[in-house]
Amino acid sequence: MFSRKKNAATPELGDAEAEARAAEILGKVRRMEVRTSRLVDDAMAGRYASVFKGRGMDFDRVRDYVPGDDVRAIDWNVTARTGTPHVKLFTEERELTILLMIDVSASSDFGSTRETKRELATEVAGVLAASAIRNQDKVGLVLFTDEVELYIPPAKGQTHILRLIREALFFEPKGRGTDITVALDYVNRMISRRSVVFLVSDFALTGNFPDQLAHLRRKMQVTGKHHDLIAVSATDPREAELPAVGRLTVEDTETGELVEIDTGSARIREAYAEKASVRKREVRQSIRSLGIDFLEFENGADWMAELMKFFENRRQRAA
Repeated sequence: MFSRKKNAATPELGDAEAEARAAEILGKVRRMEVRTSRLVDDAMAGRYASVFKGRGMDFDRVRDYVPGDDVRAIDWNVTARTGTPHVKLFTEERELTILLMIDVSASSDFGSTRETKRELATEVAGVLAASAIRNQDKVGLVLFTDEVELYIPPAKGQTHILRLIREALFFEPKGRGTDITVALDYVNRMISRRSVVFLVSDFALTGNFPDQLAHLRRKMQVTGKHHDLIAVSATDPREAELPAVGRLTVEDTETGELVEIDTGSARIREAYAEKASVRKREVRQSIRSLGIDFLEFENGADWMAELMKFFENRRQRAA
């Protein structure tokens, strides 16, 4: 993603400035936590629980066989030991694991509205985390660039949500690029239990995107874990079109490449918009071709309405 070139580095902070910055961070985390909680109360109540249910069955106990029981449930060991038929009883595994994977590469810091793409991604993740915690599910976090930058294991509790929001907003990554394959490989190694994985990115990828997705499909098949993967695109409206403001020197935030663009040219603006549209369509089609749900959220738009629509569609499919 391109942004206007910055001319000066951020100066080192003194003690007073550092304290002020810490207070600012804490305040922003608290405000976002309050906002996500309100969104959950107002719009998500009941929707999450109706869509994401336990993904397996836990053994409960055995009891005597009665006519009509499924013979496949007979516990042959207990039957042999007691001399009378017994069947196994199971209960639904209620607790679910939600894993939030957030792309914090350099392009996520871009924003032409009141917030950056990273802030949008964090707000979406906050709503999902709050919904999961209220449903007694565990939530974990992976922050990644072209490497895995941070992993917070799944846990419960309000304090845990605050930590997830704080890290998603303010963690300073080492890398600048994006490599979703590396992040997904890491998740497949670390998460042994089948989970619902939300992959949040602007998908401003370098390299061959279809090849990366093909690799993802192979990994999902080989591991046998079959995580429920949901892709979430967090973008900015300025990525789809250029403003007519004359000549600009812009910087690719992930590669550092500088490019001069004459935004006063209608032809250049049209070419930029067409290329952005093609790229967006390619990402959408490639992800959905794998049978992966794909949500598209944009800065300044009513993304909550789209999230509720997604939950309703999933509920209908499950029914």
